[in-house]
Amino acid sequence: MGKPTGFMEIARQTSQELPPEERIQNFQEFHIPLHQDEQQAQGARCMDCGVPFCQSGMMIGGMASGCPLNNLVPEWNDLVYRGQWDLAVKRLIATNRYPEFTCRVCPALCEAACTCGMTTGYPVTVKENERAIVEYGYEHGVIHAVPPPARTGKKVAVVGTGPSGLSVADLLNKRGHQVTMYERSDRIGGLLMYGIPNMKLEKWVIDRRVDILKEEGISFVTNTDVGRDITAEELKKQYDAVVLCCGAKQPRDINVPGRDAGGIYFAVDYLTSVTKSLLDSGFADGKAISARGKKVLVIGGGDTGNDCVGTAIRQGCAGVTQLEMMPCPPSERAANNAWPEWPRVLKTDYGQQEAIAVFGSDPRLYQTTVKEFYKNESGQVCGALIAKLESQVVDGRRMMVPTGEEFSMECELVLIAAGFTGCEKYVAEAFGVDLTPRGTVADQNYATSQSRVFACGDMRRGQSLVVWALREGRDTAAVVDESLMGYTNL
Repeated sequence: MGKPTGFMEIARQTSQELPPEERIQNFQEFHIPLHQDEQQAQGARCMDCGVPFCQSGMMIGGMASGCPLNNLVPEWNDLVYRGQWDLAVKRLIATNRYPEFTCRVCPALCEAACTCGMTTGYPVTVKENERAIVEYGYEHGVIHAVPPPARTGKKVAVVGTGPSGLSVADLLNKRGHQVTMYERSDRIGGLLMYGIPNMKLEKWVIDRRVDILKEEGISFVTNTDVGRDITAEELKKQYDAVVLCCGAKQPRDINVPGRDAGGIYFAVDYLTSVTKSLLDSGFADGKAISARGKKVLVIGGGDTGNDCVGTAIRQGCAGVTQLEMMPCPPSERAANNAWPEWPRVLKTDYGQQEAIAVFGSDPRLYQTTVKEFYKNESGQVCGALIAKLESQVVDGRRMMVPTGEEFSMECELVLIAAGFTGCEKYVAEAFGVDLTPRGTVADQNYATSQSRVFACGDMRRGQSLVVWALREGRDTAAVVDESLMGYTNL
């Protein structure tokens, strides 16, 4: 695939990022894509590797290696190289119905497993090739509404309009079932809309796709909280099947003294408030939780924590610190983390880059956690007691435990980005579906303990990636279709 000698002749080239000092002035995407000719040259770097791990989606060492959607990466890289963009669009959407999302927010499992990356250290720019393909598809009308030619007479309700919900709804609608999607928020998109900041995924990208889904016959009901505004029994009476795609939105809390202080928020609530205020009024309504002029403490070193760092800087915070319980990863692969495993190496993301540019140092403090929050006379958080941690084996398990060394720091806004513990239980309880000990819906092949009720995405598998949500939606659609029709062609 690609040019046989391309990986030796052509250097890896990626989109240009606006400098941190410039991009933090707004909440817009900050990547400037390559020219089409330059992108085609990048497609030429896809080598004839023989075993394309990029599309394998295998679990190796407990982590996914390659694309969970099994995208036909070498095929559309070759088409990009040859300038056959229309065909590249068709090969891409054959496995990925929403490449405009994954090309912006996916951590590029495909590139981590790229054989070219293993041999040269510079993998093919799969993620940016994908973006070029999908944007070409929209610009040239290759991606457009294609309503199903006939209807089956079956009706399906999808609860939740995040990536898994959109995925399952799209395919069931394509099959000819009448699909109605229910969303408790005021806008469609779930995690994509309010969980991911605008600078990573501008919301017109979601609206553009939703417009197509509406043209294709999918109905959307917003501001409706299933299990509260409408009962589970009502949905089961109206529809032949119900698919629960409500995500894993139960945030993990930090239960320490002083937790009741004002100014302490879950990251998801903070990010939601910022995006909603931005979209509603350009921040004129003053409803966003604000970091302006405040010293911010972010608890959690993952992607959501990084998003909080980048958002707080754009709001004009006076400083930001990010706590991470685990040790700092190595800068290069360790001996026990060989390719094609996901590389467990140090990553400095956009928010941390911006903190370095604005405040002069990386905001992350490794092997630390909060032991106590301090409150002022008004009951607002004003500081935190931080405990240092070390790795020890306790009862046969390796754990991070306090060293006894502690220090205090000032903070006026605390954002808890410590992950999620499963789905919010009220929807599961409304439908009477069983939950696992880890707080996700217990299922057998995407079917729940209740007849005609299915579950997929983070609600079923727990906190995960957008690309996994899309894969779950694809697989669930086939199961639901077979239950309705006795067979499936999805």
